[in-house]
Formats: sequence, structure tokens, C-alpha cells
Amino acid sequence: MNFKDLAKKNRSYRRFDEQFVIDRDTLVELIGLTRYAASGRNAQPLKYVLSYDRNLNEQVFSTLSWAGYLTAWPGPEKGERPSAYIIVLLDREISDNYFCDDGIAMQNILLGAVGKGLGGCIFRTINKPHLKAILKLQDRFEIIDVVALGKPVETVVITNVGEDGDIRYYRDENGVHYVPKRSLDELIVK
Repeated sequence: MNFKDLAKKNRSYRRFDEQFVIDRDTLVELIGLTRYAASGRNAQPLKYVLSYDRNLNEQVFSTLSWAGYLTAWPGPEKGERPSAYIIVLLDREISDNYFCDDGIAMQNILLGAVGKGLGGCIFRTINKPHLKAILKLQDRFEIIDVVALGKPVETVVITNVGEDGDIRYYRDENGVHYVPKRSLDELIVK
């Protein structure tokens, strides 16, 4: 798959085949891709917690807020939840600032996941105190993001932003997830 196709297939997936197993080796391989990501001042302050155990996955799931624009949807039902999570941490013993390192690292993780036929979704709306307690993290670690991973079972379609300018994603009556994107012409300032 060429890079453009990989980037287009990398969507925010929110429904998965929960029975599909993602093992520790796969998660370690995805974390390995973060080693090649740029890092402000090359400080490399990010660390990761891997969750691929069903019990821990349920606990992580309980700390996340799903799809802000889909206000009537509480998140995926059992059976459609992620098979794994990567919790992204800042190690404050290395640095107090992660600049944009997390975004670059997570993009590498998600592109690697798509290359394996998987998909994911990045979360920043997290009950961080609760998740920190679940993970029994030392004070030196700050939770930044959570990446949910699994085998997608939903269709995500990119559409153009309409004349009304509405950028909110939505689902149709068949559960197809639509994501309006601005045109290329609109992105380039002339």
C-alpha cells in the first residue's frame, strides 16, 4: 500500500471486532515505530503502557469519552470494543514538555496499525486520575493520550465539507460513519 492510500485508510475507528486478538508482540512492534519519530530537542520523553488483557481493557474503556459529536452514542457496545490500548505517558524525569511528540508518535503507531489491517482512535478526553490509579502509575508519569486499537468493523467515509461549513462527523441510519474534510483549495492560503 502506498503512503497516500495508507494515510487515507487511517481513520478514527470507534467500532471493532472485540474477539480479534492483538498480542503484546504486535503492540511492541507498533511502539518500535515511535523510535523513528521526531522529538522536540530529541528528548524522547514519551513512555507507553500496553493493554491487551480483556480485564484491563474493560477498565481502560471505562475511563474514555467516545465521539463528542455523536451525543446520543455512549461508545461501542460489548463485542465492538477495542482489542488493545496504548496509553501514552510523559516521563517527567526526562522532561516537563512533550511539545508535539505525542501526535507524531501516535501517527506512526496508527499508520503501522493500518498497515497490519488494524485501525485505531486517539483519545484525549480521559478520566486521567482514575486511569492513573488503575495502572498504578508512579507520580513521575503523566497520562497524555490513549490509543484504542482493533480490527475495524465499521465503514468510515470521507466527504467534502458542505456549503454550510459543518465539519461535524455523523452516522447514517446504516451506521456508516461520515467525516467531512475541507477541500485542498481551502487549505492553501493564496
